[in-house]
Amino acid sequence: MANKGNKKRRQFSLEEKMKVVEAVDSGKRKGEVAKEFGITPSTLSTFLKDRTKFEKKVREASVGPQRKRMRSALYDDIDKAVFAWFQEIHAKNILVTGSVIRKKALNLANMLGYDNFQASVGWLNRFRDRHGIALKAVCREDTDRLMNGLGIDKVNEWHAGEIIKLIADYSPDDIFNADETGVFFQLLPQHTLAAKGDHCRGGKKAKQRLTALFCCNASGTEKMRPLIVGRSASPRCLKNIHSLPCDYRANQWAWMTRDLFNEWLMQVDARMKRAEHRILLLIDNCSAHNMLPHLERIQVGYLPSNCTAVLQPLNLGIIHTMKVLYRSHLLKQILLKLSNREDQEEVDIKQAIDMIAAAWWSVKPSTVVKCWQKAGILPMEFAECDIESAASEPDTAIEKLWHTVAIATCVPNEVNFQDFVTADDDLIISQDTNIIQGVVAGENTSEAGSEDEWEVSLPEQPKVTVTEAISSVQKLRQFLSTCVDVPDAIFGQLNGIDEYLMKRVTQTLVDSKITDFLQTK
Repeated sequence: MANKGNKKRRQFSLEEKMKVVEAVDSGKRKGEVAKEFGITPSTLSTFLKDRTKFEKKVREASVGPQRKRMRSALYDDIDKAVFAWFQEIHAKNILVTGSVIRKKALNLANMLGYDNFQASVGWLNRFRDRHGIALKAVCREDTDRLMNGLGIDKVNEWHAGEIIKLIADYSPDDIFNADETGVFFQLLPQHTLAAKGDHCRGGKKAKQRLTALFCCNASGTEKMRPLIVGRSASPRCLKNIHSLPCDYRANQWAWMTRDLFNEWLMQVDARMKRAEHRILLLIDNCSAHNMLPHLERIQVGYLPSNCTAVLQPLNLGIIHTMKVLYRSHLLKQILLKLSNREDQEEVDIKQAIDMIAAAWWSVKPSTVVKCWQKAGILPMEFAECDIESAASEPDTAIEKLWHTVAIATCVPNEVNFQDFVTADDDLIISQDTNIIQGVVAGENTSEAGSEDEWEVSLPEQPKVTVTEAISSVQKLRQFLSTCVDVPDAIFGQLNGIDEYLMKRVTQTLVDSKITDFLQTK
């Protein structure tokens, strides 16, 4: 006689439980349903009692239908974030392997503030079971093909077909490329090694970074106003500041988000509509670019995935040149402080914005054209500019500047100027903040962070009056008159500043006199 104590307990999947509940809902007697499915009346009662839980799990798709237990994950918010990401990727028919899911889980765990989470093989298996995911194995040969051969094929196919169709109806003046880059705006030469390769996903270093969006056309004739994203919405250094050489936005990670990118796109579209102009905009498919608004005057073309390193003009030297100019300006400031025996002060966001914008406007049209040609989008015979001279940036003067500052600040010998320029090239510039927003209750990642401690310690900049500004221009004019071989363009720019200030102050005086006159009447 069999021992009832050794009878194996049967477990039912969520799908089976729902079938039992649906059978009762169809009007069948409970006794008949229990007999049909081979369960006891008490088990049937338990299923009916827990039906709300089953329906919720099915509705949220938080567990797979074949799942037999509904135990939550230890890190439930990580689990939800990874599954939300997986659903997005799966909907796009993108191949996902187990190793990719594990890496993404670590990334999202970092964003959620978990330092001890380990995306082990065991975690992956439990994750797959919870959500009923079947992953196909990808052998090494297939991986190499995807990463190498397929990438080359994509580039050749794009050059031969898609890009020709995209640019057919546009002149080089009307073809634009937009891309983001991260900037450690306070980075000093002696700290280059510590920053090199840092992705800066959060923490203290997020306070020392900015994300900058740049956009330019293929002919090099137009560079759009930069968009810079910081962490603090109202930094002390921007108090009483009403005009900047760029647009400034903020969120707690200083990243580009879908909302910020779409806001920028809508502004560009509105500007093109006012000008009765139509443009083609080439962008990559990062997470901030994949849900675009309706656009009337902008046709968006996506660059092939995993090919932007060889197809995106801004990545082929334009952004690099901007960083060369930005870092060289920092070096000049450091050298000036050293020569005056002054302490080196940290760069604030206002100073960084001014220098980044100045560097962007200083990128030569010849450099822009060269990079578009390198991407294979413009024919080599398009421009009459000297391409070789464009490629010579930076010149030897910047190298000499670096050498002087490096010796004075004790920079290690193995660090060179290019290391200093590219130290923040690996910064994350956009992330799945929309996924995190849906997981973290009560926390809005689009909201800006609070004022940083280092920023509070900086002295507030005094307000400069128009009269003081005019006096400064006069002093600058006097100084330049004592110099030799000053270019005429410099005097022309100074005259423009002087004219603007004088017009402003005289208009103020005229308005005040009219007001006084009306009051006396």
